[in-house]
Amino acid sequence: MLNRLARTLRGGGICLTVKVGLTDPQACEVAALCGVDAVWLDREHCVGGWGGLYSQVLAANRRSADTIVRVPRGSYSDLVIPYEMGAGAIMVPRVTTAAEAEDLVQRTKFHPVGQRPLDGGNTDGDFAQLPFHDYMTRAHESTLLVLQLESPEAVANADTIAAVPGVDAIFFGPGDFAQAAGIPGDLGHRLVGEAQQRVAEAAQRAEITAGTVCHGATSVAELGHQGYRLINVGADVVALAEVFRRQVDTARATLTTDTPPIPNSTSN
Repeated sequence: MLNRLARTLRGGGICLTVKVGLTDPQACEVAALCGVDAVWLDREHCVGGWGGLYSQVLAANRRSADTIVRVPRGSYSDLVIPYEMGAGAIMVPRVTTAAEAEDLVQRTKFHPVGQRPLDGGNTDGDFAQLPFHDYMTRAHESTLLVLQLESPEAVANADTIAAVPGVDAIFFGPGDFAQAAGIPGDLGHRLVGEAQQRVAEAAQRAEITAGTVCHGATSVAELGHQGYRLINVGADVVALAEVFRRQVDTARATLTTDTPPIPNSTSN
């Protein structure tokens, strides 16, 4: 079981991720082979069941990349099952207050931090072959809780959310923030830039990780300068669309009006 993500971030390093929305585990292997630190798997918006998610986690781990699973806002099982599959982190969307953060810590961290339900019979506990206390220690050391701040209210509460013991990272969501701020799609707007800075500063004050996505109105260099250390740099569907469109457009551009027509094979 990997702890690359936790080890790097807690050591002050920077981790780069790509978002994989397609459900085939081979997409995770390709991403991992390209050198990402972790693959971001989305269960807030994307399709797929637990079995498919498990295959994706194993595929990324097989190629030495960790995984971050963005979970749906549901029962405690939605929160802890990705950990039990071997995910390095879960990302919880739409966190707005410190009270929400405290509740999530209670449900995702073992004693003495929280009251996460115990099992040990899955991948994270080596299928009950890992001694109990080693299982608890591994969970504390190797898994992360990432909370997404995606509204003006959440950003205003960034300091109190980041200060909750057990929160490992706060993650600024510029797209949903812009929508909630009444400027949907305008990621270059001053309000988005100010919120991005505020989240980074809150994480620094709390001595935890700040995360976000790189988009057209910013850069990895700028985010790194602001203090972001968990940065998503791409998405599978976007990359596929760009490559396929370029290949098709290039191919069509080589065709001319005097290209010989394909013979009609229909016989009279």
